Amino acid sequence: MIDVGTPGTATAVARVPLSKKRPQKRHIPVLATAALFGLMYLVGVVSYPGFSDTQILLNIFIDNAFLLVVAVGMTFVILTGGIDLSVGAVVALTTMISAVLLRENWPAGAVLPLVLLVGTLLGLAMGCIIHFFEVPPFIATLAGMFLARGLCFVISDASIPITNSTWTGIADVRIWFGGFRITISVVIALVVLLIGAFVLAYTRFGRNVYALGGNQQSAMLMGLPVARTRVAVYTISGFCSALGGVLVSFYMSSGNSLHAQGMELDAIAAVVIGGTVLAGGSGYVFGTVLGVLVLGVIQTLITYADLNSWWTRIFIGALLFAFILLQRVVNRRT
Repeated sequence: MIDVGTPGTATAVARVPLSKKRPQKRHIPVLATAALFGLMYLVGVVSYPGFSDTQILLNIFIDNAFLLVVAVGMTFVILTGGIDLSVGAVVALTTMISAVLLRENWPAGAVLPLVLLVGTLLGLAMGCIIHFFEVPPFIATLAGMFLARGLCFVISDASIPITNSTWTGIADVRIWFGGFRITISVVIALVVLLIGAFVLAYTRFGRNVYALGGNQQSAMLMGLPVARTRVAVYTISGFCSALGGVLVSFYMSSGNSLHAQGMELDAIAAVVIGGTVLAGGSGYVFGTVLGVLVLGVIQTLITYADLNSWWTRIFIGALLFAFILLQRVVNRRT
């Protein structure tokens, strides 16, 4: 008689490689995003001369570095089953505070940590309200959005140019390699990406984030620090939003109350298209990168095709529907 459960038997040996070859269900949305990105990029290469230039792909990173940073923070929030609608307004508030203080001849070395602290404290406050007062994240962060956007218009309702030599000097830095270039914003975004991926994959805090998104009651029964984890993810999102605002000020060389309108929706779209489940508990930061790249390729294709920019929203909306349905199908089968 052959014991099929005993390691080393023919049956056991035959079964193990088969199971390893099959992708796990939680990887399916990420693999779908990677396939979609490859297909869209291929369409661009075939349809438009010059689209295959490596600099075109690097320009997508340059033009979306701030969105990538904001989306990394949003990934932490959505993994816990939450949402943060304030990120776009916090980005705009950061650009306004930076522009005003630099206009008043504050040193850039003092302005940078100050605006990052403001965004972090806003995220911390919203996280505390959500957890300790049991306010739904949608409502709490919506209030934060109105507060931050309102403060922008209180500061000024006009665009404020940034002429500080240190600030503009950092913004003008170009890193060249092999005949191609990237900006300092891309380097910052990639560093944030790697830190976020490491934290989620290899730290106890990252495991707590996944556990909280998977089942809050189970996480509490296991003795996990639910309060600290929930407050921390909104604090991280606030910090990433403020850092994204700094990158926007590098990109635009100005502070404006209307900056980053709708960025919260772009960040959510990038995270969901990147395979993170809206209900929480499943997703990857590298999937979010793919989501940002998909949005960037859509914008680039529409620019090459000389179509109205509103087509970007139409395609993003269609993709959101498709990926939400895909997540539901995968979750039901699981």
